[in-house]
Amino acid sequence: MSIQTLHTDQAPAAIGPYSQAVIHGGLLYTSGQIPLDATGQLVEGGITEQAHQVFRNLKAILDEAGSSFEQVIKTTVFIQDMNEFAALNDVYGQYFSTHRPARSTVEVARLPKDVRVEIELISSISVESV
Repeated sequence: MSIQTLHTDQAPAAIGPYSQAVIHGGLLYTSGQIPLDATGQLVEGGITEQAHQVFRNLKAILDEAGSSFEQVIKTTVFIQDMNEFAALNDVYGQYFSTHRPARSTVEVARLPKDVRVEIELISSISVESV
């Protein structure tokens, strides 16, 4: 099986030598998404506004792959300040209300462009959708 790269104009382009996502073996692996809009502009605001933008980016990538939040297997959340965990969790729960994938949440010293949150995920996809 080959590795296929995925790109959508509905999410920000990669800001380095990586892909928005790759597909292999029926799985979608996204790169970490930060709160940049599709034009690459940073979304201002606190953890709530930034987390919603991250989820909009992830949804655009999932849509491009023919997947959805209901097919997400695992997420990894990087947060700048664990004191904002409850607010982040409120936003997270709006996207994963009934389906609850496995998740890791890690506080980090710094994120690209000094954003408050970055999220990556792994999702199943149907082979026909690629």
